[in-house]
Order: sequence, then C-alpha cells, then structure tokens
Amino acid sequence: MSRDLTRPRGRVARSLGWLARRVAGAVFVLWATATLIFFAIRLVPGDPAEAILGGPGSQASPEALAGVRAEYGLDQPLLLQYLAQLGRLASLDLGTSYSLKTDVAGLLAVQLPGTLLLAVLSLALAWLIAIGTAWWATLGGRVAAAVSSGLEVVASAVPHFWLASMLIVVFSSTLGWLPPVSTGTPAGLVLPVVTLALPVAGFLGQVTRDSLFDAAAAPFALSARARGESRGGLFGRHLLRHAALPGLALSGWAFGSLLSGAVVVESVFARPGLGRTLLGAVTLRDIPLVTGVALVSALSYVVVVALGDLAERAVDPRGRTA
Repeated sequence: MSRDLTRPRGRVARSLGWLARRVAGAVFVLWATATLIFFAIRLVPGDPAEAILGGPGSQASPEALAGVRAEYGLDQPLLLQYLAQLGRLASLDLGTSYSLKTDVAGLLAVQLPGTLLLAVLSLALAWLIAIGTAWWATLGGRVAAAVSSGLEVVASAVPHFWLASMLIVVFSSTLGWLPPVSTGTPAGLVLPVVTLALPVAGFLGQVTRDSLFDAAAAPFALSARARGESRGGLFGRHLLRHAALPGLALSGWAFGSLLSGAVVVESVFARPGLGRTLLGAVTLRDIPLVTGVALVSALSYVVVVALGDLAERAVDPRGRTA
C-alpha cells in the first residue's frame, strides 16, 4: 500500500523538477538574449537619439538630441542603461518603438500570429516530407535510399533567398499558379511555407532515415517480422516510433531555424510578421523593438523545445523516469 502511494508522489516530484528546470532555463535564455541584444545594438554605428528623432536625415539640432538623450536615459553610463532596461523587462515593459512611436508589446501582438502560423505550418510540412522520404528510403531499396539521401543533402544546403526566388520564377512568373507575394489568403502562404520547410525537411529526413535503418536491424523489428508483420505495419507501428525520437529532439532547433529564416522569407514575399519587423528595426536602430522581437522569438523557441521534450517523453516511456 505504501509503495503504491510512493509512486505517484515520485512522478509528481519528477514533473515538478522538470518544470522548475524549464522555467529556470527560460529565464536564463531571456536574460542572455536581452543582454546580447543590448550590447550588440550599441556596436552598430550611429546615434540612438537620431533614430528616435527620425534618423540622420532629420537634421535634429544639438539641443533636441540632448533632450532626447536625457528623456530616454541615453546620457547615462552604459551599465546604468543596461540595469534600467533589465528592470523594465522584469516588469514586462517592452517600451515604445523609436521609429513607429507605438507600444512594442501591442505591435508584437499584431505581428506574432502571422510568423507563428508560418513557422508551425512549415514545421508540419517539414515533418511530412521527412517521414515520406524515410518511408520511401526504407521500403524502396538501395536506389531509393541513395536518391533520398542526395535529395536531403541538397535540400538542407539550399539558401532561403535562392529557393524563394526559384519558386517565384517557376510557380508565379512561369506557371501563374500561386501569387508571388503574400495576399492574406491560403494561396499566399504556400510558397513561403515551402521555402521554409524544405531545408528543415532535409535535416529531419537525414536523422529520421538513419534512425529507421538502425531500428530496422533491432531485435524488436526482427521479432515483428517473425510474427508476420507487414512492411507497412512494421514501419507505422514499430520503426517510426523509435526513429522519430532524434527528430523530436531536433524540433526545437528546427523551430528556431524557421524563426530566423522568416526574416528572409517574409521580406522576399512581402509578408507581415516578426521577420520584416526585426529587419526594419535593426536598420533604424530601434532598440526597444529589436529587443522585443528577440525576446518573443527566444520565448517561442523555449516553449517549442519544452513541447518537443514532452512529445519525446510521450513517445518513449523510458524518458518519463529518466
């Protein structure tokens, strides 16, 4: 009886410990991101006070520049500016955009859903492509394995800007099937999603295919074949579950790669989102907006990594007691 009561308590303790580690890791990642952005943006040539007043072309007077520096604390020592920013971020105050003169949190709330939709759809498509190529490589013999391996290497090495340009030339300019820019419709999502998904699918496909071959040689697969399991059943019920574990561990990295790739893809396809917002903010030295975008992206990455860990624990029961 006492042993039965101890087991749930042990599971709860492990779950709370896992959650505490995740929260501590998230806080550290956000602090490191805010620190890196704070010092990196100040290495960019130019005066933040000029950016607040409209850029170098505004021809602001020295008095106006001095007033802005005093208002935003830019005349303080760098360490005091850094501590002040950490204090604002700790109170969930992302500040006001220098260039757009609007609340950063409200602006990010508008731009974030589009980028998250693009990244989630791209990750889902990347997994479908990876599983499809792994299925073909496993069931198609040596030729299929060699061809799929070559395609995965090529896909993982293709730059986003080149792939986006080729897709626009083929499917928009030549065939006229899809719009070359974002139109706010499902058709306008196809090319951006494919552009982001293919390189990630190449990485996931390589990892999944190698794991499939290892799993196919394992004793449990040999036992399933001896029981008369079909090739499709062996793949779906046995091999894929084991082969997906390394890919699930990489899903957090893949999502981070998709967020970084969104900077290029959203610019090429004129799609609103965090990527285009970040590009414009860096160009204009908009420190609060750059910091806000970086922190939201880092937080999204941390959440996806945690979800990937949960999925891995669900697929592999050994991870629940590790």
